[in-house]
Amino acid sequence: MLLYNTIAMAIGFGLDALLGDPHGWPHLVIGYGKLISLLEKLCYDWKNKRLAGAVLVICMLLFAAGSAGLVLYLCMLIHPVVYVIVGGVLCWQCLAAKSLKVESEKVYKALKEGGLQSGRDAVAMIVGRDVNVLDEDGVVRAAVETVAENTSDGEIAPLLYMALFGPVGGCVYKAINTMDSMLGYRNERYERFGTVAARLDDVANFIPARFAALIMMVASAAVGLNASGAFRIWKRDRYKHASPNSAQTESVMAGALEVRLAGDAVYGGVVHKKEYIGDDIRPIDIEDIHRSQRLMTVTSVLAFAAAVIVRMAIFIIR
Repeated sequence: MLLYNTIAMAIGFGLDALLGDPHGWPHLVIGYGKLISLLEKLCYDWKNKRLAGAVLVICMLLFAAGSAGLVLYLCMLIHPVVYVIVGGVLCWQCLAAKSLKVESEKVYKALKEGGLQSGRDAVAMIVGRDVNVLDEDGVVRAAVETVAENTSDGEIAPLLYMALFGPVGGCVYKAINTMDSMLGYRNERYERFGTVAARLDDVANFIPARFAALIMMVASAAVGLNASGAFRIWKRDRYKHASPNSAQTESVMAGALEVRLAGDAVYGGVVHKKEYIGDDIRPIDIEDIHRSQRLMTVTSVLAFAAAVIVRMAIFIIR
């Protein structure tokens, strides 16, 4: 199984690099999202909102692990090759490097070809903040921050869980991440209902975020960015975020690019005060989107290579 799961992870990584997330194709996250919405309708009216949210989380975890495990078990009964192929497809749907590159590239092209408003429209597809208050630098900064944060959430974390627990681990992580993206808001509706989902996501990403930051520092040297600056800013600014994990890779990105990220942001017309991450050594520019993409890509490759080497070493030793 160690060998089969390693091959499945490699297939998934390759499919993500080649295809990304083609629009209109069925996707694991869409299915999880629909189930979360259904469970929210069933549970939200409970008097104890925190308990209701906890029940939703438990149901989603059981579904993600149980459905993926059952499908793969049946595939193994048919033939190991079927297991590897289906496992590879599941792994593919847990990764998001190509789609992250594609979506951030849309921001780059929109700014280049259509100007500020086109850039705002494009970045609105990948961030939750109010984009109409952003100038061009703000649009670029938002895109770079998204690439930095999702290098961990969308690529390194699922890779790590797949390396440890196979395709089922990737599916469970993706369920946790999807619950947080839908329920983990600090507003009137989700302040208590989404508490368990948000805290579980913090726990699930604690080690992956730090692993991603360390790999990203190595990758920054490989792509010719400021590796020493990446380490310096990470050491200083890695906790300058409401989440214990989000600033880990964002601080590395800021140091590697020698720019300042984060700062105040507007959500629903309300200004949210946030600390800056990084030093304003040079003005951010549109080419930083491409630099962030290269750093994300090399980070992903290095993490994947490390996972395969470790798994194959264990296989050989055993």
